[in-house]
Order: sequence, then structure tokens, then C-alpha cells
Amino acid sequence: GDSSRGRIPRISSIDALDAWASQLKDKKLYIVLISIHGLIRGENMELGRDSDTGGQVKYVVELARALGAMPGVYRVDLLTRQISAPDVDWSYGEPTEMLAPSYSENFHEMGESSGAYIVRIPFGPRDKYIPKELLWPYIQEFVDGALGHIMQMSKVLGEQIGWGQPVWPAAIHGHYADAGDSAALLSGALNVPMVFTGHSLGRDKLEQLLKQGRMTRDEINATYKINRRIEAEELALDASEIVITSTRQEIDEQWCLYDGFDVILERKLRARIKRGVSCYGRFMPRMVVIPPGMEFHHIVVNDGDVDGDVDGNEENPASPDPPIWAEIMRFFTNPRKPMILALARPDPKKNILTLVKAFGEYRPLRELANLTLIMGNREAIDDMSGTNAAVLTAVLKLIDKYDLYGQVAYPKHHKQSEVADIYRLAAKTKGVFINPAFIEPFGLTLIEAAAHGLPIVATKNGGPVDIIRVLDNGILVDPHDQDSISAALYKLVSDKQLWARCRQSGLKNIHLFSWPEHCKTYLSRIASCKPRHPQWKRSEDVLEKSDSESPGDSLRDIQDISLNLKLSIEGDKTEESGNLDTLDSEESIADRKTKLEKAVLKLSKGVSKVTQKAGSGEKHDQSSSASKLPALRRRKHVFVIAVDFDSETSVIEIILKIFEAVHKERISGSIGFVLSTALTISEIYSLLMAGGIAATDFDAFICNSGSDLYYPFSDSEDSINSSDLPFELDLDYHSQIEYRWGGEGLRRTLLRWAASIIDKNGAKEEQAVVEDEDRSSNYCHAFKLKNPPLVPPIKELRKLMRI
Repeated sequence: GDSSRGRIPRISSIDALDAWASQLKDKKLYIVLISIHGLIRGENMELGRDSDTGGQVKYVVELARALGAMPGVYRVDLLTRQISAPDVDWSYGEPTEMLAPSYSENFHEMGESSGAYIVRIPFGPRDKYIPKELLWPYIQEFVDGALGHIMQMSKVLGEQIGWGQPVWPAAIHGHYADAGDSAALLSGALNVPMVFTGHSLGRDKLEQLLKQGRMTRDEINATYKINRRIEAEELALDASEIVITSTRQEIDEQWCLYDGFDVILERKLRARIKRGVSCYGRFMPRMVVIPPGMEFHHIVVNDGDVDGDVDGNEENPASPDPPIWAEIMRFFTNPRKPMILALARPDPKKNILTLVKAFGEYRPLRELANLTLIMGNREAIDDMSGTNAAVLTAVLKLIDKYDLYGQVAYPKHHKQSEVADIYRLAAKTKGVFINPAFIEPFGLTLIEAAAHGLPIVATKNGGPVDIIRVLDNGILVDPHDQDSISAALYKLVSDKQLWARCRQSGLKNIHLFSWPEHCKTYLSRIASCKPRHPQWKRSEDVLEKSDSESPGDSLRDIQDISLNLKLSIEGDKTEESGNLDTLDSEESIADRKTKLEKAVLKLSKGVSKVTQKAGSGEKHDQSSSASKLPALRRRKHVFVIAVDFDSETSVIEIILKIFEAVHKERISGSIGFVLSTALTISEIYSLLMAGGIAATDFDAFICNSGSDLYYPFSDSEDSINSSDLPFELDLDYHSQIEYRWGGEGLRRTLLRWAASIIDKNGAKEEQAVVEDEDRSSNYCHAFKLKNPPLVPPIKELRKLMRI
């Protein structure tokens, strides 16, 4: 993804796709997408059921479908919520649904479980649909179910294509804040890369709502749970390897509002990484702009001049007009006028009210065109959510205020499959598509409209800026400026030459937003991802190794040599007892045998310890894994004793009291103990010896203020040499600390801080705080007062403790 050879060229033909596919024919990727709210199914999608879900639902389903048909991808799972409620269709309760490819020529069957699937995980109340704002308490339940599915599927895929080894996801991709929260937990548990797409960002929405002035910050949070949403987005931002956006504007103006991202700093960090320079522990995900894709094979574009022909299908009289046409045209007094089409939920941020005002108050536009508002599906206004009902009611009042009857259509129902017919009707009347939203993250409807030959008028805030720059087929407007909206619409519907130029330009460039183009760029970015955190083998993996593969072989070989040599020497002594005249004396033979045995035993012990230490550095060998981890895993409960006192006696008393309180469980082995302290391991050992407590009474020691983790040896002879303490350092724990660790920069900052604290004693000034080298380690920086007073001022003591 960071190649300096330039961007991969766009796919504009089947030949180019086939050429690229040949490079990936041996890859069999498993990709997991997550979108947990809304109603998700492969066909007849209900896009207006919940706010912020319409475009996202369609996007994730089509992305899963398109990825599943790409060469090099074996399986795609789209994880969502299983809903078995009486007020939703039964299909949303099906555990699994296969997504058939849009057209078969791009799809190649790879195996039994290959393809794209919607996998519905049951969580939350099973018998009702829940809006996304109310799903937050059930995120953990979803993660548990999703984790079980992914682990099971990885094993199944391992049997099919992984030669018996689990095939883990190449990436886990969360869509929207709730799925980002879930993906962060899953990627951390499985140690696989995470990808995130925000779709609509909480901080930006909060700013927009505050600007409108209709709600206070507390009311916004109560309605939209905006604080929890922002928290999830910050978590996803920190955990993601890549964040995919639709436009550059989303990066520069929306993601920059978050604590976890800064445009300038991200560029500097990327430059430092390329040069191999330390980033001091700072990390930011790579922001990648990949416009959403679209399928164009099913689109029919009418090229003829069809003004006045909307009452019948003259191109093919045998084919009747789509039913949705009649449903819309019944609203109009004159259906032959150009149609201004808006397709959006009745949500305040979609700015439909300003559009109706712009149409109603500009008489030349009213006389020249009709207005069609496709505002989702509804049965009755009273059954809609409060916000949506309020917007729709306000629209109806404006229609009445401006007396727009016969000029505005607002049908109650439409199917997802009929959306293309609605675009065709607008294009047939030489109409215009408009998206007047206050801010639009991308604007997939603009791509759809352009693909059907419609010029567009769109908000200048968000994705439409990039879309119109590429397609060159419309006009950008300020969504707060009612007059500019009216003028742009009138200009396009009144100037036929401008309308024709915009139409042709959009049709010419629309291929740049195809799904193959999107998926190719997507997969090239996925290929650059790294594991979520440092990886090591689980203890089960080590213990299940065969003897020939075990890193402990060298240790056993040396021990066997020493044993065999000892027996051989004794045997030789017996057999050659009659030939002692060839040697100086029997004592000399004994001396030589003893010296040789000691040398071999010393060598074997030394090699065993070197092997043990090396194995620990390589994520632990078989013997160390067998000695430490099973002890902890046999415990039903683990008590962590975290105490630090000036008096060693106090610490010992506390430990002994706890031991006494759980004496029976401690003897039975059901309870284990971990000691956590700021002391060094040598200080801990001295403390235990002074109190008569064996090191093996604890399963582990967290020391140096949490920077080191040690395990006790059951036998002191296991230590590397006689001067070593009977503990084994957990180097895997150090690898975790080292991940995104900015320790050296932190140390230098602390040293500068320490040097700034001056003790003014009369005319003499000297540094008051110095580094405590004896207590410091690679991951713990300790400091001490150079000349501490007998009773330090409590204010200064608290200050030092906080630092």
C-alpha cells in the first residue's frame, strides 16, 4: 500500500480484470465485514427503516457481493443481527443467506464454502427490531457470537483450503461506529488486521446538530447516544490499520475532529516510518480514499428525445410502463414537465424542507418543473419515528402553504428494485436529481442518478465535491442557501444544451465508480495490512508439537549423551579392568571419568539454559510453557495482591493473612496468587525470603510498576546460573509493551522534567530530582529526590506521585 511506484491503474475492461485476476489466482482470502444495525438482506432491501442506514445497508451488501466474486477471495462473511420479530419479514431471522453474484461471468466457484454470505448473529431482544441508538448495551453479546462463528469458519476453511491449519480472516472490516467497536474487540482477540469505514461520523453530526440550534447537547446525546458513538469511533480509529473513506473531504474536515487522528501528524508519522525513524509510540491508521462502487450492467439508458412521451412506452409498446411510474405521475397535473427528483429519508440532516421551500418560493421553477420526493416507505405518519414524522409533517404543511398540489409527488411505498425505474422516469422527462443534504459523506444516489443519465445538483459539503469533479455532470450548491438551490435547478432544467452536456459527461465517466474498480483497490490495501499486535504461539500449539519439531530436542539430546556416556564409561571400566597396566592407576581412570562426566553435565546444563533462554525469546519453549501456563490455567480463581508499603513487615503480614483466609482452597490448588508491586524482582525475592514465603507460593509476579512479568521456577536449579534468581522473565509480555512503545522519547522527556525541578537552598541551586538507575528498567523509568527532607511537604509529595 505504500509503494512508490504510483497508483494501480483503474480497471476499465474485462480484459484488465482478467489480467489482474491471474496474479491472484493462487490466493484464497477470507474477509469478514460487520454491519450490525438496520435490516440487511440480499434482495428487496428496506432502506428507509432506520436513520443513517439506507446507503450503508446497500453499500455493505453490494461490497460483500462484489468481493465474493473477485479472484483471490475465497469467502466473504457479512455479519449482522438476526431479527425474529413479528413486525419484520421472516427472512431477517434466517441464520445464513448466500449472496448470488450480480452477473455470473465474473464469478468462479472455488470450493464448498466459497462465495459471499450474510451471517446473522442473534443478540439483544430476539422478538423486536431495535434502532441503532439502542443497540449499544448488546455489543459484547454480538462479539461473543461473532467470535464463535469466525473461529468455527476458520477451522472449516482450514480443512478445505488450509491443509488442516485454520484460515483466519485477512481483515475484519467494521462499518459505522457500533460495528467499529465490535471489530476492534474481534481483531484484538484474533490478532487480525482491522479496517474501518465510518459512513457517518458522530463528531461531525454533533457539530451540525448544534449549528441548527434545535436541540441542546444533552438532548442530542439522549436522542442519538452521540457520546457513546464518538467513544466507539475513537476506539475503532486507534485499533484500525486502515480507515476507508469515500472522499478526501471526509479526511480533512471530519476525521480531523477526533483525538486519534491529525492530518499533518499522520503524514509526518508515515514519512518517519518510511525512513525507519522512531515514531515514539505514536500511531495513526492509514486513511485511504476508495469511492463506493456500483453495478451498471442492468441499467437501461434512453438516448432519444422523449419529452411528452411519459404517458406511454413508444420504444417498446409490448412492454408496459413500470407500476411505480403511474404511482408517481398520479400526483401531477402535468406529468410531461421535467422532474426534479430527491431520494432521501425524512431526516432533518437531509434538508428536504429547504428544497421544498426553494421550489415553492421560486415561481419560474414551479412553472417549468415538477418535484418528486421519495422519502422511504411508510404506512402511517403516526407509526413513524418522532423525528421522521416531524419532517414529513412539515413537508406536507409546506406543500399546503405554497399550494403545490399537482406539482409535488410523495408516494408512500416503493421497492428497492423500483429505484432504477424512478431514475429512468426522471431522465425520460429530462429532469434533474438533487441531493441538498447539509453534509453527505459520499452520495451513492448521485452515482446512481448519473448512471441513468441524470444531471445532478448536490451539496458542496462532503462527497459530492469529488463526484462532480470526476463526472463533471452538475452543480454544487450551499445547502443553507435556498436561492442558490433554486437557481441551480432552474439553470439545468431550462438550458437544454447544458442539460445534454451534463448528461453525456456523466455517462462517459461513470465507469470510474464500478465495483471491480472499488474491489481491486480495496484488496490491494488489504494486502498491505499487518497483524493487530505482536504474535506468539499458544501454549497448546507448543505442547502439541511432535518430538521431532520441539525446540527442546537439543536439550534432551545433550542429556541423553551425558547419560549414555556415563554408562559407557562404567561399562568400559568393567570390561577393561584387566588392562589397567596401560594406565597410570585406577584412581587416574576414576579422576578422568569424573572430570569427563562433570564436563558433559556442565555442558548439558549450560546448553539447556541457553536453549531455555533462547526458547523464551522465541515465544517460549516446550518446557517453559509446560512449567508456567498450566499452573495458572488449573486455577478456578486467581487473587492478585497489589500492595506497596514502606514497611516490608506490612506487606508480609498482608500476604500471610490472605494465605490464611483461603488456606483450604490454597492447599487444594483451586486458587492461585499473583503479586503486583512497584518493587524490582530482586527486592521481591528478598522480601519473600525475609518473610519465609516460598516463591512458588505465587503463580506470577508483576513488578517494576507493571513493566515486568516473572514466573517462579519450581526448582532453583532451573535458573541459568547460580547467581540468577529462581524466576523466568516473560518476554512475550515485553513484546506487547514494545508494540507502539515510545519509551526512549518518554525517558528523555522525563529527564528534562527532572532537570527542571531545582532545589533552591540559599544561594545554591541544584537538581532536586534524579533518575533512579537501580529501580529503572527498559520499560520502567524511576526517579528519586536527591536530598529528600525527613518529612516532605504533602503538596510536593502528591505532585511527584501523580507524575
